[in-house]
Amino acid sequence: MTHHVDLLLTLTGALTAAVILGFITEKLKLSPIVGYLLAGIAVGPFTPGFVANHELASQSAEIGVILLMFGVGLHFHVKDLMAVGKVAVPGALVQIAAATLLGGVSTRLLGWSWNGGLVFGIAISVASTVVLTRMLSDNNALHTADGHLAIGWTVVEDLFTVVVLVLLPALAGGVAREDGHSGNVWATLGVALLKLAALVVFTFVIGGKMIPLCLGAVERTGSNELFTLTVLVLALGIAVGAARFFGASMALGAFLAGMIVGQSNFSARAASDALPMRDAFAVLFFVSVGMLLDPSAIMTQWRLMLVTLGIILIGKPLAALLVTLALKRPLGSALVISIALAQIGEFSFILAALATSLKVLPSEAMNALVFGSIVSITLNPLLYKTIGPIMRWLEKRKPVHPPPINPDSNALDQNAAPHSIVVVGYGPVGKTVSRILHDNKIRVVIVEMNMDTIQALKAEGKEAVYGDASQREILLQAGIEKARGLIISASTVPAAAEVRMARELNPNLKILARAKYLVESSALRKAGADTVFSSEGEIALSMASCILEQFGATNEQMDRERDRVRKDLF
Repeated sequence: MTHHVDLLLTLTGALTAAVILGFITEKLKLSPIVGYLLAGIAVGPFTPGFVANHELASQSAEIGVILLMFGVGLHFHVKDLMAVGKVAVPGALVQIAAATLLGGVSTRLLGWSWNGGLVFGIAISVASTVVLTRMLSDNNALHTADGHLAIGWTVVEDLFTVVVLVLLPALAGGVAREDGHSGNVWATLGVALLKLAALVVFTFVIGGKMIPLCLGAVERTGSNELFTLTVLVLALGIAVGAARFFGASMALGAFLAGMIVGQSNFSARAASDALPMRDAFAVLFFVSVGMLLDPSAIMTQWRLMLVTLGIILIGKPLAALLVTLALKRPLGSALVISIALAQIGEFSFILAALATSLKVLPSEAMNALVFGSIVSITLNPLLYKTIGPIMRWLEKRKPVHPPPINPDSNALDQNAAPHSIVVVGYGPVGKTVSRILHDNKIRVVIVEMNMDTIQALKAEGKEAVYGDASQREILLQAGIEKARGLIISASTVPAAAEVRMARELNPNLKILARAKYLVESSALRKAGADTVFSSEGEIALSMASCILEQFGATNEQMDRERDRVRKDLF
């Protein structure tokens, strides 16, 4: 029997090349994304040796895009989108207009038609949400105000591109009626907008009620595998349904699905448990981009490639910087937005492929876009790291003004986010600890694996996160990076993994852990716990103190013996 192993060969070859070249670029202090792009060139059809199946790699990469956008949606709530809308919508539209005009004028000078040049400019104007998300995440900026603004900006770009994808066939004469005349462009636009509106309504009205019910029913089974599978089905199913029935992109559908799950109590667990494959499949996106480049085209199409790169790295960022400043955002935010958007990706290729098939774009457009994408994606993380030095250089040149006298200078900053104590487990111990902290005006965030407990806590107005505290996403949602302390009050499961993850995310964290048996104490200390309370040890200490007190020991003797017992036991 003949075995068809194209998919296995493609995945094995592409991921192996990505691991090797990603490791090398990481050692060279470059972004591993550079290695993934080089891996794509290495396994592509234009270089000797192993050739991966680009169609299969692209389909696998689409899974990565869907899962990544679903993860972004989990942390990007409707209120966040509304909050950045006043800047993201006009900013994105102005930047798209500027890039489109630059693309049209530049390519016109190279002998292209105006139609082709303007479509090429639109393709250049759209930044890659995958690259943006990865870069912001690597720099711990994804869940900041600037990170939300950048994501909102790309969401507007994606929506605009979806409309262009729908209208392009009509504008190119690809939509025809039975009488032989081209379809009405305005009617096509109206249908496209109605479909997008229907997708949003369906997702938030129907999905907003059904998805939490579905996840709740699966969660009550107690099966981690079923929960993971359900979230994956929701992400992939809504993404495919958005493209199939509403004419939207799968990335947009996945983003909306993530926003719905993010509004439920399952958001943290969905992010930690249900998306273990997203990074591997997201890597395939960069590999598939690299596979598109024909290196020999650089020699013959270098003028077009330089023009493309100039618009991506200079024209787009400058337009974004100016419009962001005009909208009265701080210079730091404007630099973050402009540099973060100085790249192109998946939507550029989708739009260019459609325009090429409709004969709107010449064939060399795709090579220029791929070259521009590879170079800009490579440089983007490096450019982002210049924001800090630029801001420090500007700060040194600011005129120094004496700070105003504040009569309450010793008071705490009321606008600053309060440091918190994260309490893992809400059994008798966790409940008592939380009550004492609350009574002393200390902010507490509770992490618990029982959904009924989570719902009860939130009904009381308390902060609670549902999920496994050994998972990075769960601790991040609980605010571990800015927390002052972590108290692990549950003793039913080993806490070493929780301690190690918390210590990695916040090296200055004060960690108190509970162990059921003395033999677990040393492992918890090695993992990074500052203090470990063992049930066996505390009982022994209490019993020893009691018997000494009964025998009439003095306070000094009691303290000395307590110290000896603690030393022996702990």
